[in-house]
Amino acid sequence: MEENKVEFGTGYKSLEQCDKRKGGFRASMFLFVLVALENMGFVANMASMVLYFLLVMHFDLAGSANTLTNLMGSIYLLSVFGGFISDTYLTRFNTCLIFGTIEVLALGMFTIQAHIHKLQPEACSNSPCVKGGKALMFYSSLCLLALGAGAMRGAIPALGGDQFDQKDEKGKKSLSSFFNWLLLSTTLGSTIGVTVIVWISMNKGWDLGFLIITLATFLGFVVLAIGKPFFHIETPGDSPIIRVIQVIVVAIRNRRLSLPDNHDELYDISEDATINDDKIQHTNQFRSLDKAAILRPDSSTGPWKVCTVTQVEEVKILTRMLPILASTIIVNTCLAQLQTFSVQQGNIMDLHLGSFKIPPASIPVIPLLFMAVLLPFYELIFVPLARKITNHASGITQLQRVGVGLFLAAVSMGIAGIIEVKRRHQAIKDPTKPISLFWLSFQYGIFGIADMFTLIGLLEFYYKEASSGMRSLATSFTYLSMSIGYFLSSIFVDLINSITKRTTKSKQGWLQGQDLNKSNLNLFYWFLAILSCLNLLNYLYWSSWYKYKTDTTDYELKEKAVNGSTPFLKVGGTQAAAVSKQNGVSPART
Repeated sequence: MEENKVEFGTGYKSLEQCDKRKGGFRASMFLFVLVALENMGFVANMASMVLYFLLVMHFDLAGSANTLTNLMGSIYLLSVFGGFISDTYLTRFNTCLIFGTIEVLALGMFTIQAHIHKLQPEACSNSPCVKGGKALMFYSSLCLLALGAGAMRGAIPALGGDQFDQKDEKGKKSLSSFFNWLLLSTTLGSTIGVTVIVWISMNKGWDLGFLIITLATFLGFVVLAIGKPFFHIETPGDSPIIRVIQVIVVAIRNRRLSLPDNHDELYDISEDATINDDKIQHTNQFRSLDKAAILRPDSSTGPWKVCTVTQVEEVKILTRMLPILASTIIVNTCLAQLQTFSVQQGNIMDLHLGSFKIPPASIPVIPLLFMAVLLPFYELIFVPLARKITNHASGITQLQRVGVGLFLAAVSMGIAGIIEVKRRHQAIKDPTKPISLFWLSFQYGIFGIADMFTLIGLLEFYYKEASSGMRSLATSFTYLSMSIGYFLSSIFVDLINSITKRTTKSKQGWLQGQDLNKSNLNLFYWFLAILSCLNLLNYLYWSSWYKYKTDTTDYELKEKAVNGSTPFLKVGGTQAAAVSKQNGVSPART
């Protein structure tokens, strides 16, 4: 079949790969500044908006929490849209700038509504109180913020990853370091946001807080635009969604055909040609999809008639990712509670540190401080030591890192329930002497460490495993699980309230009303802790089942060296690349 093998399909291709003056950490610095400034406002909003909805827009307790989680869910869901757009139609750089402009516009609308009292609703007995033109402006700004902040997030990780050449060990290590420093930049900006900006919003006025956020975000995108000459900017190619659909359609059409005994007989491009700068080797999982790579004797070649092995393997990789994505949803449901109910807890606790009164929305600074200290330690000390033991570019694998995060998230929720019991007991015993806000630091601190392991582990995992034409879409899977987690939080709140209203003697829902002292928030936290433990067991199964596209056994390497074939279950490391190079095959990029 060699005479029938032709090149077709275009992927995400670099325009400037030969220019060594571009890319690397020189370009990444502009991204670090952007994410620091943008997250300074974004995280400040996420920490304080639940109080803005409660105190200014006059939502009730559950309504304000659900409005925020729905906004966060929409932002992260639309990151998938941003990933798709940047892989297919716009460059990743332009995607950031265009949707960043929309985000700045939305923040400007929030500033105007917070400044002009006539645009704010009056308090009422039935939440929500915002109606008419005020509601139109309010919900329009929410929608624009979700679109701008979400789509921009879908492009940033892949844009940064594109600045590093992964064909050698140094590039792999630099890429791993990039994701760690990206999180540190986010953390430092967020720390300023939840302290300085939150204090300004709650003490000097919400309008001034929103104005500072708007200007900081605008400045961040200006810095990114200035840095354009330093970036490797790649042009988009075929739609990754269309490529996936093609494999499914052709596999269904060929479902009655028998697979060849030797996978080398499947349709593929020539050895010296690549698609998406990748030539992914065949794997034995999901063999039914291999039928898409069977070329019928009476059929001509074409994307809707036969697919290459590489294209089929792209779909297999995305399929293998789905259980990992599903296993990380619950941890984001837990995160939603720290941005909603835990902030509401802090609002009725002792907020004083000496003579200084701390805004309750600033309590998320605790996990941020943990992360700000631990990230440099992790990158500069732990990773180099772990590399010597494991010979892995990241020290430990991405999925191991995520597993640590999921375990700590379960611990955090268990502790959160204990702290809430203590807080409510003291509030009922003596309302004039509430416990200190800093009791919440236990749940926040542990979850901060969990987030450090989980978030960047997932971003690096999705980026490395995906082919170059699908990297924006794949990294947006991290935010997709966050989106589902936030939406699931809203569903849990409503569902648990509905069930417990019918089953409790008091006919009072666990999370009903505006008085936390009459609720059973601790039971809700423990429910999430148990769910997190069950989810961890589920994750351990799927993570052990997952086969990295860049791992292979020594036996398979020897087989390739002797026979010139590439049985591929796991490919990775410098040894695999060296053996592939000796046999004239382009190794899969990691």
